[in-house]
Amino acid sequence: MSTESIGASGRPASGPAPHVLADLVAGAKSTVGSASGSASGSTSGSTSGVASGAALRNVALVLGGTLFLIAAGFIVIPLPFTPVPVSLATFAVLLTGASLGPVRAAASAGLYLALGALGAPIFADGASGVLFPSFGYIVGYVLAAVAVGALARRRADRHVVSTVGASVLGTLLVYAAGVPWLALSLGVDLGTALALGVVPFLIGDAIKIAAVSALLPSAWKLIKR
Repeated sequence: MSTESIGASGRPASGPAPHVLADLVAGAKSTVGSASGSASGSTSGSTSGVASGAALRNVALVLGGTLFLIAAGFIVIPLPFTPVPVSLATFAVLLTGASLGPVRAAASAGLYLALGALGAPIFADGASGVLFPSFGYIVGYVLAAVAVGALARRRADRHVVSTVGASVLGTLLVYAAGVPWLALSLGVDLGTALALGVVPFLIGDAIKIAAVSALLPSAWKLIKR
């Protein structure tokens, strides 16, 4: 079982302290339910209810992450010289990965990929399927979500510098999957693919990384107050 799973107490199984921000939601209210069940002499029923409630909250977090990715992907700026649009999807992937942790974030990004690949028009500009030049970036979203989530579980999202590092890694993973797919799809060499699929987005990526690196440590500071 993943260390991200929720134990009978409703808190992360690896310990009482939250590892990622979503752990605060996943374990919410369970302690009260457990205490109430013990007082009524139905501890086993309460434990089952707590586990069910935690599972439902985890499902809601995964679905919420997928909806966030869909919404962010629809905020696009088409560029006339490249088939890859500017969108907020990478920002959403970085934030989702760090907030949900590797397992939930992988499920969110994987569901996003699967729904779109099966025909739901949920990718940028209402695209769907797999036979379009920027699909590789969506594959990269899953890789980035897992990597950033794993680093967040190791407290990388608690400080600005480490959050920048995790976000840069996540962004590089998106490009690592996206650029080769773009080159193959367009029939161009790697240099041209980099010019079309990386260079135009570097400034925007820097802004997204800066935003994520400001938001996540600030959120943890507020929680600790």
